[in-house]
Amino acid sequence: MGRNPMRAAVTLCAAAALAIPLGTARAAPSAEQPTPPPTRRTQDPVLVDCAWQPEVRPGAFLLACGDGNSRLVSLHWLSWDANAAVGRGTNAVNDCDPYCAAGTFHSYPVTVRLDQPQPWEKDPGERHYTRLTLTYTDGRPDGSPRVVTYPLWA
Repeated sequence: MGRNPMRAAVTLCAAAALAIPLGTARAAPSAEQPTPPPTRRTQDPVLVDCAWQPEVRPGAFLLACGDGNSRLVSLHWLSWDANAAVGRGTNAVNDCDPYCAAGTFHSYPVTVRLDQPQPWEKDPGERHYTRLTLTYTDGRPDGSPRVVTYPLWA
């Protein structure tokens, strides 16, 4: 390896890293072949998050985009189709006592239902769920009904 084995090892790693993209370029279709039309990301509706990103079967979802004081975590989806999605998870809710920055998060098991899919304004070729319903299955935040329905942003 010569007088500086470290330099030789770094050079070898750099050469290997450069070879990977070259190998992929050879596998790319030639310029004469037509490019296939873009395909829709999914046949089923998506859930649009606070950052306006479409998601399918997310593991977590922020309900309170402004302050983060209510979120769904540990989501496990039982079904997800063209009409509705149903899953289970936990609603982590800040009690904001004595105020939100000093509050405590409490966890409540929930069943989650997404429905009423509509074309998404940002991408009309994509449909998104427009309603979310939570059913608290064991305890719930103070003053909250057992079933809560929220409209979802477009």
